[in-house]
Amino acid sequence: MSRVLVEVTRGPIVECIHRGDVAVVNNRGDLLYSAGDPYKVTYFRSSAKPIQAFEVILSRAAEHFKLTDKEIAIMCASHYGEDYHIKTVEGILKKIGLTKDNLLCGITSSLNPDYAIELARKNTVLNQLYNNCSGKHSGMLSVCVQKGYDVDSYNKVDHPVQIAMKGIVAKMCGIDEKDIVIGTDGCTVPVFGMPVYNMALGYAKLANPDVLDDSYKKAAKRIFKSMNEYPEMIAGTNGFCSELMRKTHGKLIAKLGADGVYCIGVKDKNIGIAIKIEDGASRALSPAAMQALEDLDVLTKEEIESLKDFKVKPNKNNIGNAVGEIRPAYHLEKK
Repeated sequence: MSRVLVEVTRGPIVECIHRGDVAVVNNRGDLLYSAGDPYKVTYFRSSAKPIQAFEVILSRAAEHFKLTDKEIAIMCASHYGEDYHIKTVEGILKKIGLTKDNLLCGITSSLNPDYAIELARKNTVLNQLYNNCSGKHSGMLSVCVQKGYDVDSYNKVDHPVQIAMKGIVAKMCGIDEKDIVIGTDGCTVPVFGMPVYNMALGYAKLANPDVLDDSYKKAAKRIFKSMNEYPEMIAGTNGFCSELMRKTHGKLIAKLGADGVYCIGVKDKNIGIAIKIEDGASRALSPAAMQALEDLDVLTKEEIESLKDFKVKPNKNNIGNAVGEIRPAYHLEKK
């Protein structure tokens, strides 16, 4: 059963609570710590992107098109649609001979509400490049072009690129393909449902790939390196994923997913962390993630200090004054 992970105060009262589930797993599949139900089945959402990006490397599309680490990073991203994100995705599409019109992700504004308002004030004409998943879709298209697959239906569940990515996710997360629940993500491609435990296992292997075969190990190492060398690609200005990787200097990778999913892989400590906020509230993710990292002694005192605003966040009123806070309300339990 889910437990309270985060509480929101207004003045002296706890006004809201966010329940959820956490699993901490090593790359051998041992459940080390948990909170709530570590076997809760939910969708991986965009936290799966770094694992889906394996196919760009395994298919040799990355090699064939000379994709840079920056370009690999944005394929793992839920980016904010800032200028440098747009230019990076445009660069990928140019390399593979396609355009934004080939992206089937739809048109959305920025995940960063402040930047979304700025775009609206400038009367920016949005297109598919602004969608936070445009990097992932450009990666899928790179595989299609490399392999000679149809590019007009790459988002369908029976398309070869989706079949390949499902197989990779299954292998990394230690789950039989037939046990993965398939839904449709917001960006139109298949999304994978599985226990939170298996998501954590996938991230443990991604950050600590010594248990993988050589081709998967090579892909994992490149993705880990790319995300850490270009953390601004993964979210954007002041985004939690970007700042968490930037300020921990190569010790971990982190990736959010829609509707309250967050996954972290910690190098050297051999752990993967997966979090699901039951009600899908994104405001609860960074406090819950920071608490898990502190409980696991992943962060130094300096790193905790530099990231403190993500652990306890202000609950602001309409004129921007703090009237309460959003804070973690749990500790991990050792198994």
